Amino acid sequence: MSLNQGEAGNFARILTESLPYIQRFTGKTFVIKFGGNAMTDAELQESFARDVVLMKLVGMNPIVVHGGGPQIGELLERLNIESEFVDGMRVTDEHTMDVVEMVLGASVNKEIVDSIHRNGGRAIGITGKDGQLIQARKLAGDWSREGAKDIGQVGEVASIDTDILTMLIGSDYIPVIAPVAGSTDGKTYNINADLVAGKLAEVLQAEKLMLLTNVAGLLDAEGNILTGLNTQQVEELIGQGVIHGGMLPKIQCALEAVQGGVSSAHIIDGRVAHAALLEIFSDEGIGTQISSRR
Repeated sequence: MSLNQGEAGNFARILTESLPYIQRFTGKTFVIKFGGNAMTDAELQESFARDVVLMKLVGMNPIVVHGGGPQIGELLERLNIESEFVDGMRVTDEHTMDVVEMVLGASVNKEIVDSIHRNGGRAIGITGKDGQLIQARKLAGDWSREGAKDIGQVGEVASIDTDILTMLIGSDYIPVIAPVAGSTDGKTYNINADLVAGKLAEVLQAEKLMLLTNVAGLLDAEGNILTGLNTQQVEELIGQGVIHGGMLPKIQCALEAVQGGVSSAHIIDGRVAHAALLEIFSDEGIGTQISSRR
């Protein structure tokens, strides 16, 4: 069935609007954290896969970092292992860490890789252990104080060696990274996927860091999306208490990335089909953008 005149005009407008962005971003690196509803909804996962395949085909270099909290919780429940959280972080003993590594490094990672392959792309799934991509350390905190609960094998990024990513990108593959990493003490650590994505973007001096979430973006008191923010404005919003709760660590991650040299960071709604493309290739965008400009 052919397009009518109105549909054809709209289609042509979308294509021409995307052209300058394709020209601007060819050869640039985009680090995308994939999580939330987009990971548990089959249609959204397929639309995300098509997004990153298209980005690669037009000359961009997407790197995907994924989470998997719901999937980890589901398997722990099936194994009758109780999930416990401290300040939003999963307490991770050795048995829980085995499940985390299996879910993130195997089932979830390969599911995303398969989705990219089904949509015409080439992807390779890795964890932070592969090629010594990420060295981890135990997340900083005073776990020895009286009454404190030791969160176990929850980590943070100690260092990053990007050699394996350079090799994959140069061979025309899309890296899909599970946020699990080893350390000098011989332990394996689970690291927050937002944090891994932010640090990778910073080390790679990426064009964009994109964090897919379950919200429309950073909202003001009236529920309007705040965007076009610079780092000073974000710091003021944090100080005013406008940014709080679960959004605060995401915004801080984005802020640190931009302060570390990433051109811009974006908090976008992963519940919207093709959210990544809409943010990159349209004049309006759909989420919150943070950049270093004044």
